[in-house]
Amino acid sequence: MIERATRRLGIPVPSTVVGNTDAQVVQLLEIANQEGEELAARKSDWEVMTLENTFTFTAAADQGLLNSAVVSDGDFDYIINDTFWNRTTSLPVLGSLNAIDWQTLQAFPVTGPYEQYRIRSGKLFIDPAPSSTDTGAFEYHSTSWCEDNVAVGQALWAADDDVGRLDETLMILGIIWRWKQVKGLDYAEEFKLYETRVLDAIARDGGAPRLALNGGIRHRLPGVMVPLGSWSVS
Repeated sequence: MIERATRRLGIPVPSTVVGNTDAQVVQLLEIANQEGEELAARKSDWEVMTLENTFTFTAAADQGLLNSAVVSDGDFDYIINDTFWNRTTSLPVLGSLNAIDWQTLQAFPVTGPYEQYRIRSGKLFIDPAPSSTDTGAFEYHSTSWCEDNVAVGQALWAADDDVGRLDETLMILGIIWRWKQVKGLDYAEEFKLYETRVLDAIARDGGAPRLALNGGIRHRLPGVMVPLGSWSVS
């Protein structure tokens, strides 16, 4: 990726990047890391950075650190709203509760059908305490916008054979305009192209549902489903 950017910029193409001590290459690597971080922050739910996590509950309110005990990959950023379920009971785990609601629940404990969760000090808390045989699952936003050559996620470039989880074409455009900005060169056209491409990527990312402007029913209701075709007429 750095090689392609340097060719477009008309500057010497490095044979290696990570570990290279040349000042310009070191700067390009840091710009590439900045670009990855900034592009990741442009959209809160890039589909390539949205992952599923399943884990076994412990029979206690304190489930441990989210970024290690719960999400073993260590790339946890935040839980996607309304995706947390107890798959054993087939019931949602409601939350995240704020401090007031959680402390109210602790002061006036009520055992109901639904578990509720709170995130505090990087830990996941569940009330009432779940069974140690139950399985929890949720989708979460990862901090990893790139990965190594065996698909392990990373939040920084660490080797020359790393690849982007986010679109490398966008990151190349970002490196180009950011390098020109750092050097005090005109970068208006490069920035305009970059912004156009990023906005297009955001609009297409993950697809989108059809929107009903007539206030129609959002979810399918229970009932007999008749297939559109392939009816048996024998």
